[in-house]
Amino acid sequence: MSLLSLRNPLLVIDSYKASHYLQYPPDADGLFAYVEARGGSGEHDRTVFFGLQALLGEYLSTPITDAMIDEAGALLTAHGEPFNEAGWRKVVREHAGHLPLTIRAVPEGSVVPVRNALVTVECTDPDLYWLVTYIETWLLRLWYPVTVATRSWHLRGLIARYLAETADDASGLPFKLHDFGARGVSSGESAALGGLGHLVNFQGTDTVEALLAARYYYDTPMAGFSIPAAEHSTMTAWGRENEEAAYRHMLQRFGQPGGIFACVSDSYDLWHALALWGGPLREAVKASGATLVIRPDSGDPVEVVGHACRVLADHFGTTVNRRGYHVLNTVRLIQGDGISPASIEAILARLKADGFSADNIAFGMGGGLLQQLNRDTAGFAMKCSAVRRQERWHDIYKSPVTDPGKASRKGRLTTLHKGGAWQTVRLEEAAALQAEGWQEALRPVYVHGRLCVRDTLEVIRARAAAAHGA
Repeated sequence: MSLLSLRNPLLVIDSYKASHYLQYPPDADGLFAYVEARGGSGEHDRTVFFGLQALLGEYLSTPITDAMIDEAGALLTAHGEPFNEAGWRKVVREHAGHLPLTIRAVPEGSVVPVRNALVTVECTDPDLYWLVTYIETWLLRLWYPVTVATRSWHLRGLIARYLAETADDASGLPFKLHDFGARGVSSGESAALGGLGHLVNFQGTDTVEALLAARYYYDTPMAGFSIPAAEHSTMTAWGRENEEAAYRHMLQRFGQPGGIFACVSDSYDLWHALALWGGPLREAVKASGATLVIRPDSGDPVEVVGHACRVLADHFGTTVNRRGYHVLNTVRLIQGDGISPASIEAILARLKADGFSADNIAFGMGGGLLQQLNRDTAGFAMKCSAVRRQERWHDIYKSPVTDPGKASRKGRLTTLHKGGAWQTVRLEEAAALQAEGWQEALRPVYVHGRLCVRDTLEVIRARAAAAHGA
């Protein structure tokens, strides 16, 4: 049983795909298509390529069967669409159920400037050339793990910059942005793929489905970590009059030497809660040998975090690090409400201005990480750029006068890289550039039923991390 779905791959399509085999020129026997991020909203000029290995493992690793064809034919015909039964039967009879496709892609974890081909697709059977575009619907869902990984990667760079300016080292960086997004996404599949995209860059997560996806698709036994943490129900269950007892109970349960636990503290009055932590509970916190992570969960994030840090400094004291910034003793903060790229930077800037190190804070990000984005965020598209007719390749493209930004590329393409530079060129131009030191960036990842590459998440993380500062 697969992790992400139990669906029939023939039916993971937009309805109109079923009719397209009747629409191409009658003498067509080949198609070439590519996937790129066109830049979209302009939020980022580079994307972190990630997630294709999982999608290939989900949709192309299991052979097509006659039963799948029967189901798809009956459904699509009743739905009002034609169905290429003869073509699909040929997939089963002559190709053992495997799609005769060659899919090439940049290595996962690569950080690639927008407007470069990230994936290319061709078909090796001239009778089944239409398969190239038939798979667009599920293949283009790449936009989601790529866009999450991209947002997470850029946030890693932002947090790393503040750590470099205000901390003695960046050893805590992998746990500075924690995935709180599982409950806010539309499905378990989104939690798995989006949460895994975040884990390309960080190791903090509460999205368990992402851990399962890392095991299932990326051979990584444990991709992320969490800590015991309170929610409002576990604190308010004690009653407002017993708020101190609730906090003391957390200390008794999780306050072990070397341990770390988080406690939401705004159920009633955050400032009163901080007075409890720094007053009657202070010596118990210090004596526990654990690190207490206090979570403010309401109000203006910048103002609340800034003030809370100053209050905790008064209660617990600070140590001044080698860069001259204050680090709280015994306690830390995690802000999980109102977190976005803009608020993260504003909070870090406020702490720095107040003389506090970025070591004092971690962030929990939910909707802003896994949900508040779409295919247009990075402008993902899959386009056909060449058709073969009577054994000759012809350029095809779109160039809408009403939106020049949607113009597509022409010809059969590949992507090259040289140092930190990338460019997508026609195949016939590649040899001359390779003689100048440019290297092929695309590699076969799927060829006629065989998954050619299976990277671990650690390998992918290393690629993404190496690109910082490039």
